[in-house]
Amino acid sequence: MSFAAPLFLLGLLLIPVAVVAYVVIERRRASSRSAFASPALMPAVLPRRAGWRRHVAPIGIVLALAALVIAVARPERTVAIPVEKATVMMLTDTSGSMRSTDVAPSRMEAAKRAAIDFVDQVPPQIRIGAMGFSHKIKLLAPPTTDREPVRRAIDGLEGLGSTAAGDALSAALRTLRPQGERGSQTPAAIVLLSDGESVRGSDPIPVAEEAGRLGVRIFTIALGTDDGTLTSTDAQGRTKTEPVPPDRDTLRKIAELSGGTYSDAPDAAALEAVYRDLGSEVSTEPGKEQTTVFAVGAALLLLIGGVGGSLAATGRVI
Repeated sequence: MSFAAPLFLLGLLLIPVAVVAYVVIERRRASSRSAFASPALMPAVLPRRAGWRRHVAPIGIVLALAALVIAVARPERTVAIPVEKATVMMLTDTSGSMRSTDVAPSRMEAAKRAAIDFVDQVPPQIRIGAMGFSHKIKLLAPPTTDREPVRRAIDGLEGLGSTAAGDALSAALRTLRPQGERGSQTPAAIVLLSDGESVRGSDPIPVAEEAGRLGVRIFTIALGTDDGTLTSTDAQGRTKTEPVPPDRDTLRKIAELSGGTYSDAPDAAALEAVYRDLGSEVSTEPGKEQTTVFAVGAALLLLIGGVGGSLAATGRVI
């Protein structure tokens, strides 16, 4: 929870003052009773007191004042607000490591199937674009509400080359924010699926920071397992097998810096679940919802309860 006007919370400093004032008043009352009659005669000349119940109203009033101070500070909570218009750019790694079969039937085939399902799940008013990247960046389908060209573009992806995630993010960011400023532009997000370390082009971390500044969240997916390998044959006909684990740390950092989320997809089922969850995330934006009414309601209940309880127990408010 946060507050729209936190300076008003300084009013809570008055609560201890009110408590001290009440204690002083109670002591003065006790002193005046002692001066009126001796302790031995007190039961005969003064009515029996209500004990702890006489403190109900003061406690209720103090708590009500605290709740009212909190209400004035305008408490708010972060909620997911649906967006009527938004653009999502899907970035899919097409480097050679995507041919690894640790994710059945292969990383590339699993990625294509899950991505196409994702396209079908996103609300129709949201524009979707598709990019493939290895050491080269290709805009496969510009952002559109027409799903068919996006499906065809994803279905035609093939794995070849090395990875340049930073360049791919830069290209996507230029497409989503061509003027390079946040302003009042429509909400935008990037879904980045990659299975390996970025070894070409620019560093993706500064690009993620820029995306965060421009209000473009990046949702990252690490596809594959640490046991993933890629077997290739060189020009001399020699075969070599090398490990191709996903670079989870970098993808996690990219999501964190941009305000998005990171997901790990070690198999096809997990990948499908990730895309299914992302379908709702990319169609909402974090927003603030005022919760002042709850604080005001609590203050009224405390005030009514305290005063009512005191009247019932002692016949007076304080």
